[in-house]
Amino acid sequence: MSGCRQSAARRSAGGALAALVVAAVAWVASPQAAASPNERDGSASAAAAEIDHPKGAGVVSSGVALPPIPPVTGNRRSPVSSWGKPLPYPIVIADRRNNRLIEVTPEKRIVWEFPTPNLTVYSGNEDVNFSPDGRLLAVSEEDNYDVHIVDYERGELVWTYGVPEKAGSKPGFLNYPDDAHLLEDGNFLTADIRNHRVLIIDPRTNRIVTQWGTTGKRNHNPPRELAAPNGATPLDGGDILITEIGGAWITRITRDSQVLWSVQAPRIRYPSDAFPTVDGSQVIVADFSRPGRVVIFDPATRKVTWEYFVKDGEGMLDHPSLARELPDTGDIIVADDLRHRVVVIDRQTRKIIWQYGVTDRKGHAPGYLYYPDGFDLDVFRDWRGVAARR
Repeated sequence: MSGCRQSAARRSAGGALAALVVAAVAWVASPQAAASPNERDGSASAAAAEIDHPKGAGVVSSGVALPPIPPVTGNRRSPVSSWGKPLPYPIVIADRRNNRLIEVTPEKRIVWEFPTPNLTVYSGNEDVNFSPDGRLLAVSEEDNYDVHIVDYERGELVWTYGVPEKAGSKPGFLNYPDDAHLLEDGNFLTADIRNHRVLIIDPRTNRIVTQWGTTGKRNHNPPRELAAPNGATPLDGGDILITEIGGAWITRITRDSQVLWSVQAPRIRYPSDAFPTVDGSQVIVADFSRPGRVVIFDPATRKVTWEYFVKDGEGMLDHPSLARELPDTGDIIVADDLRHRVVVIDRQTRKIIWQYGVTDRKGHAPGYLYYPDGFDLDVFRDWRGVAARR
């Protein structure tokens, strides 16, 4: 049964922000011209290979019976109890070409799912992150030109910014938005790749409250100008980590627009969604290429402290879009987009020790994915007791 069909049985308070943003589910009606045909930023090198159809598999669901959702008892600073190796927490996956969000436990059981409620409004979800309170999900959709907020517990789409299927740069429009985060103050953070800007939007008013980068001008000169930013990640303390495709630049910027540092990621051709390491001292970034690479480096010295790179075979990555260091274990979790899987790589042995999805085979039945592009850890709910009851 899909998450949408179960939503009536799952209604509960969705958090204060959800109540505020429900009234803001609207978008501007007049379209704006799309990017020029020669603008190829944003999944460019993989586009021809991964898109069988712009809407992918259409409306699909795993078909499994979902357990009741446990209460929120943890947060990022004080998470629920860890499952340990190989995966310490369940993960919500943005299963892009299946047009759905899906949560799986370390034991690979599906415990939550959000199939698209409408393919025009919601298709191609490619990045997903929990809100700080764990009750909402921020979602971006590059080639649908919009971003969303999904109420996790109600299984409902509660806010949209951008005009679905129409690219643009005027107020209310986006052009290949990548990355999506809800900040502590309730504002929404996204990187608007082809408009060369990073935006912070207030969902309560639909107004842009902060913009870094000059709309339509591609150049690395933060905060005034950015070169195709495809990542914007909030850090502890409020700073933002910006990833630029052009030049493989990673920049740390404060909320009041002060650049603390800006460095080029070493050994990376096409950087994708840089994140801090768990202790916040280093940067981990995926190289969206074939074969793909994951690099951890010290931004103060640009010294590479860890790297994963396999040229062929089962261990090769094909356009990985996101890599993060796992808490508790220090291992590395990666969205391996064009091999249709999410994998955990052992930090010491550099071997794949956990995988969801069947390598090189797309699908939506249990155990399968179709171009998984993003994920986040569910450190908010203790799924162990619920997931054990079958």
